[in-house]
Amino acid sequence: MAFNVLGTALVPCSYDPLTGFYRDGCCNTAEDDTGSHVICVKVTEEFLEFSARRGNDLSTPRPEYRFRGLHAGDRWCLCALRWREAFDAGAAPAVILESTHERALDFVPIAWLRAHALHPVG
Repeated sequence: MAFNVLGTALVPCSYDPLTGFYRDGCCNTAEDDTGSHVICVKVTEEFLEFSARRGNDLSTPRPEYRFRGLHAGDRWCLCALRWREAFDAGAAPAVILESTHERALDFVPIAWLRAHALHPVG
């Protein structure tokens, strides 16, 4: 069983669009996930523009990868270091703590995640 940053069972992030390194709807991870796609976010237009400027265009559809492109409001399992980079630039999207894998804590302090939580948890 996978756990989230709150120490409880990992909750799915999104099935539409289908997210996760394993495209299972969850921010699951293992050794083969070298990008650590572990932070579940609610994508914003600001973040999509930031990511595109950094060379990772998440808005453009890529049918060859069965990827329709992200839109503001979508939930997505984001690479931990990309979220941290966006945080440092003031463009970090909101985090869904219940759906963020505990491995995110290897890269980002829990206080940062809580400060950007979509649904603050005690």
